[in-house]
This record gives sequence, structure tokens and C-alpha cells, in this order.
Amino acid sequence: MPSLFPRWMNTLPTVVGILGAGAAAAVIGGVWYYFTPSYWEVGYMPVQPGTFELTSGFNHQIHAGKLGIDCLYCHTHVESSSHSNVPPVATCYGCHAENRMKLPEDKKVEFIRTAYANNEPIPWKEVHILPDYVQFPHLVHVNAGVSCFSCHGQVTTMPVVSQQKSLSMSWCLDCHRNPEPNLVPREKVTDLFWVETDWMSKPVAERAYEGITAEILAESLMREPPEHCAACHY
Repeated sequence: MPSLFPRWMNTLPTVVGILGAGAAAAVIGGVWYYFTPSYWEVGYMPVQPGTFELTSGFNHQIHAGKLGIDCLYCHTHVESSSHSNVPPVATCYGCHAENRMKLPEDKKVEFIRTAYANNEPIPWKEVHILPDYVQFPHLVHVNAGVSCFSCHGQVTTMPVVSQQKSLSMSWCLDCHRNPEPNLVPREKVTDLFWVETDWMSKPVAERAYEGITAEILAESLMREPPEHCAACHY
């Protein structure tokens, strides 16, 4: 009696199984990479108030880089508050009240004077956004010696600030489990050029500043950084 199906049909289940496994692996791999903060959030760069031609609002490269304004001049509460505040319009107006040299760039900051005259805040758009159920106490990290550079990157070279790190839970836990590579001397936390070129550029074992090493900084922590859920989640 002749066969109802050709002989090659015997291999069909094996082929289908292999193709199915490959498709499942591709889907899992795609989700693993593309459905993560590293893909969707890193590089986020909102358009800020004060956009003028090819510029976008506040230029950190000029203020923090060229002019050397310290982070704490504008973000005044990071050492004592959980939230990293943006400066009130009065802080901006203190430098931009008028342009005595009458430079063409003067009209770029007219929105600051308008906001100040109307007693209105400047609606800066937040770049680093955490879910409502997550807390990140800036004062704890800054006072422990975590530099702005570790989380925000080299903002002194950014004309427009963008998100540099994923801020994912795994990224945070990696640092909590091994904080030593991200700790700097307390007085150097906001010195981003120094942190990048004189500290982070060296192997952890070779880092030293006035007798302070990365190992000493890690040992100086009051306790091990927490890993339990309640430390970061409400």
C-alpha cells in the first residue's frame, strides 16, 4: 500500500521545532534589547524653553563648561534635598537682567526677562524622569561622594543636555553592589572635568587624591548601599 505522505514529511516536525525555537529566541532577544530603558530613554533630549534658531534653551556647554559655573550655583539643594531643583527665574535674571554690550545673542534670553517681569517660573522640561513609585535622594548620593558625572555624564560639554544613563533598576543595583568605581572625593563631586580626566580615567586601584583612594572612599560609607525594595520604592 503506498504511503499517504511523502518521506520528507518526517522531517517537518524537526524543521518546525527549529524554526519555532529560533523565532522565540529572536522575539526574546528583541524584547530584551528594545523594550528596555537603555534603548528607549538613553539619548532623550527634550526641547527646552528659549529655543532660538539652532539652539535649545539653556546651554550647559557655555554656562558650566566655558564659564565654569559650578553645578551647585543653580542646583542649590542637591546636598540637602532628595530632589535636584532647577533654579528660580531670579537666578537666571541675576546674570541676564540686561546686556550692556548689546550683543545679537541678547534676544535669546529675552524669555528670562519676560518671565521675571511677569513673576512666572520658566517651564524647564525635566530630562531625567523616574517613575512616581521610585525615589532617588540626591543628598544621600552627593554626600556619599557620587559625582554628577556618574549619572548625568559630562554635561559641561553638552549644548543641550540629554539622558546619558538608563536609570534602570539593574543599573542602580550594579552601583549599589559595587559602589567603589563611582565614588570620588566629596569636594570633587561637581568638578566634572577633574572627575572624568583625573579620576575615572584611571583604574580603580590607581585612583588617589591627597591620600584618599577609591578603597578608602568605599570604606568610609556609613553602611553598605541598600538593595532591598523599600530603599528605592515607595
